[in-house]
Amino acid sequence: MPFDPADPAFLADPYPTFARLRAEAEVHPHPGLGIPVAVSHAACSAVLRRRDLGRIWADAEPADSFTAFNLLHRNSLLEREGPGHSRLRGLVAAAFGRGHTARLAPRVRRLAARLVDDLAARVADDGEADLLEHVAATLPVEVIAELLGVEGPERALLRGWSNTIVTMYEPDPGEDRRAAAEKASAEFVGALRELAAFRRRAPSDDLVSGLLAEASADGARLSSDELVGTAALLLMAGHEATVNVIGNGVLALLRRPDEWARLGPATAPTAVEELIRFDAPLQLFERTAVVDVEVAGFPVPAGTKIAALLGAAAHDPAVFAEPGRLDLDRNPNPHLGFGAGVHYCLGAPLARLEVAAALEALRERLPALTLAGEPPRRPDFVMRGLVCLPVTT
Repeated sequence: MPFDPADPAFLADPYPTFARLRAEAEVHPHPGLGIPVAVSHAACSAVLRRRDLGRIWADAEPADSFTAFNLLHRNSLLEREGPGHSRLRGLVAAAFGRGHTARLAPRVRRLAARLVDDLAARVADDGEADLLEHVAATLPVEVIAELLGVEGPERALLRGWSNTIVTMYEPDPGEDRRAAAEKASAEFVGALRELAAFRRRAPSDDLVSGLLAEASADGARLSSDELVGTAALLLMAGHEATVNVIGNGVLALLRRPDEWARLGPATAPTAVEELIRFDAPLQLFERTAVVDVEVAGFPVPAGTKIAALLGAAAHDPAVFAEPGRLDLDRNPNPHLGFGAGVHYCLGAPLARLEVAAALEALRERLPALTLAGEPPRRPDFVMRGLVCLPVTT
């Protein structure tokens, strides 16, 4: 087996293993995962871009035990191809085109500043505080709640739902986490149905109202399940990735004080891209062969899956000079952190805004920030992140 995705040593630093695999071949069979894995930038890019490799959803089994989880994913634009994907993606793109990112930008910056001020106060009172808890994990969920128009007690539940549901993406989540993911999915589906019904009666300037308006204006059909699936995708993709970019990124910066000192408004745009590349928040993304294909000479029969290891692609020296060096000025930076091809992340501009706002607020308000201890890694491979990030000044 090329690597054990549950091995703590591998999870602590998978990049040397990826380098070894790249030196041997661009694609490897992985009996443990049950699918081949692409490890070069070129092979991963092909997996993501080729139209004969698609996102073809297969229900979690037994299907009657995962009704809500399967509903969320079966109706997500990320899990569709062809006309169904184009129709739903067009509606979401048009709704985003109503200026949601620009509308939210001032609030995102104010929120980031307030959260960092709260972090600074906790450090002053207690000597240290968890940056992940008080900034990285709080900022994106508040932004997604604002984007979707989620109010009331459900706003406080979004983070827990997202954290619980995405554990199903790991190679072997275990029965307890599978059951918890279905329970969280069912609660989330119920809340989203209530939100959609409310916005049909009382539209506002949120994205759910925008989706409903676009569907009506174009005469396109947007089912209740599709609206629920789209909102769920925005939460899980927008929340999990951003949390881990901020957490992994700040950790990388604090381990390199010279780079932390260089961080500022001038370097923020390229710094965001470099932090996404340097320690990828999403390590694996799957595609399914629509017909018999080959990727870098490796056969992928129709109906079988292949995975792009995004962290491996991001450290390919054929594309990135000195890939193991954190370079806040790196440009160009063709990382695959937001995907590629027809499934490229529609929320990328909003994610970039959130990460930049957090970094700028931290650097401005806490320039002497340092690690208060070695942060533990989450025991997960696909979603690469930290359990906590203790900091002090």
